[in-house]
Amino acid sequence: MRKYVVEFIGMFFFVLVVGCTVIGPGAGPGALLAPLAIGSVLMVMIYAGGHVSGGHYNPAVTLGVTLRGRCSWAEAPLYMASQLFGAAVASMVVKYLESKAKAPTPMTLDLGPAMVAEFLFTFALVWVVLNAATSKDTAGNSFYGLAIGFTVMVGAFSVGNISGGAFNPAIALGISLLNLTDIANLWVYWIPELLAGAAAAFTFNWVNPDDR
Repeated sequence: MRKYVVEFIGMFFFVLVVGCTVIGPGAGPGALLAPLAIGSVLMVMIYAGGHVSGGHYNPAVTLGVTLRGRCSWAEAPLYMASQLFGAAVASMVVKYLESKAKAPTPMTLDLGPAMVAEFLFTFALVWVVLNAATSKDTAGNSFYGLAIGFTVMVGAFSVGNISGGAFNPAIALGISLLNLTDIANLWVYWIPELLAGAAAAFTFNWVNPDDR
């Protein structure tokens, strides 16, 4: 149970920061630095909870870690449920905190580029997680949280204007509930993100056949 509580807490603050930095500043200059805040909160939550749950905070990461063999199939659904629940609760808190802010207009997605962007940077994220946080060759390092947080930050700066820069099914749920994107477009995020998580795991296992 401790693992799932930690996943809930980390995911809650992840979505809280996403919502407050994107909705709060509106079109002001603060919004331009939102990826820095988002990558930073992921980094600190990984350092805070990684020793308990592994600090996944992302169903695509959980899928990748499970396929890599570092999370059981019995635990994976509970990880994902905790993450999605944390995102949903955080979205309600953001709505309360930003109740006086201008209501956001859902982002218009060009489906092809958006799906490719989400796949590529979710792959990059899960790939970094597996290599920095689960490989026997990097065991005990102190940089894994920074590497993972910076991957999200780089992705958000790079393709945030194309897809919204979710790279995470729980984040996709959160931004949908916040009306930053149309909830009918959840599949545009979930399908490529989960496929990317699986692809990263299979690639890691192929590149590292002796690391099981």
